[in-house]
Amino acid sequence: MTADQPVFVAGPGPVHTPAVLRHCCDGMRAQLEREPDDDLDPWDDPDVVVVYMPRFDEYGLPIRDGGTSMVVIGYCPWCGARLPESRRDAWFDEMDRLGLDPWEDELPEEFQTDAWWHKGEADGAAREFVEPERVISPA
Repeated sequence: MTADQPVFVAGPGPVHTPAVLRHCCDGMRAQLEREPDDDLDPWDDPDVVVVYMPRFDEYGLPIRDGGTSMVVIGYCPWCGARLPESRRDAWFDEMDRLGLDPWEDELPEEFQTDAWWHKGEADGAAREFVEPERVISPA
């Protein structure tokens, strides 16, 4: 898999950041790299249990209400690692700084993907996963 190859994500366009392709564990990678069912919208596919929104660097559990809502999660459901902090507020702050209305204006392409937040950052430097101090597993 390359940085330009899309993974199942909640948002338009491919994932641009190589660091995003290194999710916290094999369980998370397996969920996000699985091939979606061609007959179903990924938001309606019951086999999709977690989504990733690269624009905001957010992971979430999809809400099956016919839309694209999700509950943002802070920890990996498989390994317990703390996930990167959401960049949603920073994205909206950047929209304000640029004088853009995200609902009315045409946005620059870089703001429709993860390209806006990884510019100038070292590969993977901004995406620290924190391993849990203790893992609880079934006996």
